[in-house]
Amino acid sequence: MYQKVHCSGPRVGDGGHAPARVARVSDQPIRQRDAERTRSELLAVATEVFAESGYSGARVDEIAERTSTTKRMIYYYFGGKEQLYRAVLEEAYRGIREAERGIDVGELGPAEAMRRLAELTYDHHLEHQAFIRLVSIENIHRGEHIQRLQSLRDLGQPAMSLLDEILERGRSEGVFRDDVDAFDVHLIISAYCVFQVANQYTFGYLFSRDLHAPESRAHLRSLIGDVVVSWLRDR
Repeated sequence: MYQKVHCSGPRVGDGGHAPARVARVSDQPIRQRDAERTRSELLAVATEVFAESGYSGARVDEIAERTSTTKRMIYYYFGGKEQLYRAVLEEAYRGIREAERGIDVGELGPAEAMRRLAELTYDHHLEHQAFIRLVSIENIHRGEHIQRLQSLRDLGQPAMSLLDEILERGRSEGVFRDDVDAFDVHLIISAYCVFQVANQYTFGYLFSRDLHAPESRAHLRSLIGDVVVSWLRDR
């Protein structure tokens, strides 16, 4: 659909006047989609650069070069390196939270539901190793940037609510102990899954084991499910 935009000045073919300029009504949504795609691409590349080099070592010039854009464009979308880093952090945490919300355990018994949650968390961490590196970097900086992202607290609530729901079902059925809460369970699962990525090189070297070897994955994946479910069993 088009809309004529009249402008002053001569028009060729009508007494020496130039033809009226025609503008697309649909230009704005197209530009919006292009802006969203550009921002998404910048975030993806920035995630790689920050995960590889850390906050201090990452350079906006390198991010611009990898995306074939300019520093000015990055500053236009994010405001600067610090704001870009925070956007990367927020996007990384949003990814794990969306994965957690997508877990359907409604028809499973509490023990199997908890096992499913633990194993899928393991899968996500191995498949998104940049997320773990970013978490490690942020802890090196003592949470300086994450503390300015109040939205991440809100993002974490659905995951805790899901754990609360599974725990409550397990207690009501008499299969889960009643002296642990959702935070305890989240801590145990996260500690194990983060370790698989954060310490893979040091642990692997010291004990001559490849934590990410295909033949080891099924065993290590089931291990966290076994640990959590066994620990939660009513005593």
